[in-house]
Amino acid sequence: QVQLVESGGGLVQAGGSLRLSCAASGGTFSRYAMGWFRQAPGKEREFVAAVNWSGGSTYYADSVKGRFTISRDNAKNTGYLQMNSLKPEDTAVYYCAFRRGNWYYTEAYEYDYWGQGTQVTVSS
Repeated sequence: QVQLVESGGGLVQAGGSLRLSCAASGGTFSRYAMGWFRQAPGKEREFVAAVNWSGGSTYYADSVKGRFTISRDNAKNTGYLQMNSLKPEDTAVYYCAFRRGNWYYTEAYEYDYWGQGTQVTVSS
């Protein structure tokens, strides 16, 4: 059973940066595709970024393209989301998710394992 633990969230001013981490255990990390999603109060969970098993292919939501970077270190069983130029509208709980597969995946229903989430708050 894969377990995911996110960390790195917090309070930051607009224009600032944060790096989220997603530590995985209980599976062969390199066999899983990874995604990041977020959910703001009163809104549905939305896709943020995804990466394939090797880290060689990535995909981003238009709202974060050019500001966020998804990556992974298979040797450390850890994935990352580097968030730069943060905006108040980026405020949400951020979740990492995993699934077996060779590609990247952008829909929440496609993922099998989820972390507990980490809060990101961007003040104006």
